[in-house]
Amino acid sequence: MRKFWNWARDADTGVRVLTMRGPISDETWFGDEVTPGVFRAELNEGTGPVAAWIDSPGGDVFAAAQIYNMLRDYKDEVNVHIDSLAASAASVIAMAGKTVEISPTGYLMIHNPSMMAWGDSAEMQRAKNMLDEVKEGIINAYEVRTGLSRQQLSDMMDAETWLSAKKAVELGFADKIMFEDEGKDAVSLSFSRVSVTNSLLSRIKGTPERDTRIILPTMAKAETQPAPQDKETSIEPQDTEKAPEPESETSQDDRVEMSSLMHRLNLISH
Repeated sequence: MRKFWNWARDADTGVRVLTMRGPISDETWFGDEVTPGVFRAELNEGTGPVAAWIDSPGGDVFAAAQIYNMLRDYKDEVNVHIDSLAASAASVIAMAGKTVEISPTGYLMIHNPSMMAWGDSAEMQRAKNMLDEVKEGIINAYEVRTGLSRQQLSDMMDAETWLSAKKAVELGFADKIMFEDEGKDAVSLSFSRVSVTNSLLSRIKGTPERDTRIILPTMAKAETQPAPQDKETSIEPQDTEKAPEPESETSQDDRVEMSSLMHRLNLISH
C-alpha cells in the first residue's frame, strides 16, 4: 500500500503534523476496508491538536469523503493549511479544518465529479445519477464552511472555478492567508477555466483574418492574404528574391501576449 499521507510531531509545539502530498489515493476507497482503516488507526493512535498540510491536485472522492469525516470526528482540534494547491477532492478534505489557512501563493479549485462508465443507456443513466448524488455530497461540505447557497456552489463547480488565496477567504473557503500580517494585501482572483476557454474561442471565431494568422502562424500566408482590389493590376512571377511581406497591423507585443495566453490555457487544460 502506497500512502499519500505522513505523520510527524512538531518538536517545539507538540502539535501533530499530518502532511498530504500528491493525488488522494492511487486507487478508489470505494469498497476498500483496509486503507481507510489504516488512516483512521494512525489518526486516533495519537493525541493532541493536528495541523494538516495539503498540497494535492485531488483524487478519489470516496477517500476524500472518508478523510473529511474522520478529521471532523477527531477528538482534538484539526487546523488545515493549504500549502500550494487544494484542488478537486483535496478541497473537500480542506473543509474539515476548524480553521483553514492558505498560502498567499496557494489556490483552491472546485469542480464537478467525474467517472468512467461503460454499458447501455440504462447504465449511463445510473452513472449520471450517481455523479449527481456525489456532487450533492461535495456541496454539503462546501456549504457547511462557506454558507454560500447550493446553487452558487453548483454553478462554481460547473465552471471549474479556481480561487486565489484572497478570493478563497472572501468566499469563506478559507479563514486566513498565511503570513498576511507580514506584507501587503494579496490580490483577489477567481478563475473559471470553462469561461475563459469559451471566451477565447468566441474571440477567435469573431476576429478578422489578421488575428487568425497570429493565432495560427503555420497557415500559409497565401491562403489568408486578401485578393487584389485593382483588376487591371497583376503581379508577374518573380525569379529574384520575393518582396517582403507588408507589416502586420498587430504589434510584436500583441503576438507575444496572445502566444502567452494560449500557452497558459494549454497548461491549465492538462
